[in-house]
Amino acid sequence: MPRRQLDYSVYLVTGREFLPPGKDYYESLEESLQGGVTLVQVREKDADTGEFIEVARRTKQICDKYNVPVLINDRIDVHLAVGTAGIHIGQTDCPLPLARTLIGPDAIIGLSVRNIDECKRAIEQSADYIGIGSVWHTNSKDIKGRRCLGPDGTGEILDLLDGTGVKAVAIGGIHLPNLPQLLHGSISPKTSNTLDGVAVISDIVASLHPKESASHLREIVDSFKRARFNLKGKKGVFSIIDDNIDQATLDKEYLVKKVEGLMRILEQETPLINQLTNKVVMNDSANVTLAVGASPIMSTNPRDVYDLSPAIGACLINFGTIDDKEGMKVAGRQANVNRKPLIFDPVAVGATSFRRENAAELLAHWQPTIIKGNAAEIGALAESTEVASRGVDAAGSGFKDPAGVVKALARKRAAIIVLTGPNDYISDGDRVYKVSNGSHYLEKITGSGCQAGTLIACFAAASRISYLQNNEPFEDDSQLVQGDMLVAALAGILVYTVASELAAERSDVKGPGTFRSALIDELYNLTPEVVRQRAKVEIL
Repeated sequence: MPRRQLDYSVYLVTGREFLPPGKDYYESLEESLQGGVTLVQVREKDADTGEFIEVARRTKQICDKYNVPVLINDRIDVHLAVGTAGIHIGQTDCPLPLARTLIGPDAIIGLSVRNIDECKRAIEQSADYIGIGSVWHTNSKDIKGRRCLGPDGTGEILDLLDGTGVKAVAIGGIHLPNLPQLLHGSISPKTSNTLDGVAVISDIVASLHPKESASHLREIVDSFKRARFNLKGKKGVFSIIDDNIDQATLDKEYLVKKVEGLMRILEQETPLINQLTNKVVMNDSANVTLAVGASPIMSTNPRDVYDLSPAIGACLINFGTIDDKEGMKVAGRQANVNRKPLIFDPVAVGATSFRRENAAELLAHWQPTIIKGNAAEIGALAESTEVASRGVDAAGSGFKDPAGVVKALARKRAAIIVLTGPNDYISDGDRVYKVSNGSHYLEKITGSGCQAGTLIACFAAASRISYLQNNEPFEDDSQLVQGDMLVAALAGILVYTVASELAAERSDVKGPGTFRSALIDELYNLTPEVVRQRAKVEIL
């Protein structure tokens, strides 16, 4: 007989120590079940055996009313005494094969895993499900000295489960604001496997209104599952597949037409673009924003960016000078919360350990929509040694397979990747576009890459507006951004590089100084028709 199939969507781990003052545990439990909790694990750190059994018994009585299964944390004797659906064990608890012998073939056994090796053992030992974590810092467990996995580390473990039948929940630091980030960012890079649910403690137990708290979590998980089902196996992230277009015959003309449309929207709508960027390029970044029809604001204060987020069209975080990391954290998180495109430019990320550590902290705190960088920066994020960093520049001849690099990193980071250089490569993890426009003068002025990031942010805002104007269906509860961000990234790069060619060809341009001014002029005067004539785009 196959073991019972559980719904892991919202997996409540109890913890009476987190209850608000005056809140009864059993009252809180029943309210959470009414809100949509699908599975309950009774976890009692300090109770003696008799008390643990009584708590588990009464918990099961309440859960049975809602047809919600109960698992017991660690204690096989309590499971056997109460007759629950199974147990959850950790790496230092009773070994899984022995636990299976003691509780029989029909009970559920879940196992905590912290890394790939532990996951492999869980599969070999036929665990029914695994609890992956800790994703983020949590007060419910002592994780001192351990590395938090983050969404991307969770995704690497999920790759191992594809085709095994082993289910997976994530645990550790999961709260309502970061749940969409986790669900999206943990999509496994190789197999596109996803979490079956999330395990939460304080977000429900510590709530004065556990029914509402559970309901909000359930809405996000259900929305994510619907969105994944509707994608029908498509692997690209933050991009839109037009079902009316034969993808095998998708061509440059179709893409450039999309870019032209975004240029017109940008001019008509003038979206506000908040740019937390470095001091070296702030003025030029503001000017190129204005030149293409958007409106710049350069706010970095945490309170300010929090209040601004609902009003902006997109957010750019460029950490060329890392002055206000807290502002970057708040701005990025609020962009996710408000479903706004978030563009990350990790300037010189591979140059120092300080930059690498700060990039890792930021990427664990929010989910970027688009990541733009030169070969050294993209190589650092991809953990490749093929291209070295020399300050803010890349050293060497570049990647042997740039298309493969951006495609793999897009899947790993669940974001659009833009690799800038003599040729630019853009990928959503499924498709790769190559842009061969540009001028050699771009290498001779400060901040050309940063300006490209600014324009990508502008067109990301335009793409979102386009999507909203068309009243397209959108799973707002779980999806982080509306619009085709792959085309937005293409538009930003194409407009910038075509304008650079036009500027370089002007008779009044004598060198980098005059080119810099001419570039802003050409961005301002650029028309969709000129982009169509000059675009050098390949679909790889």
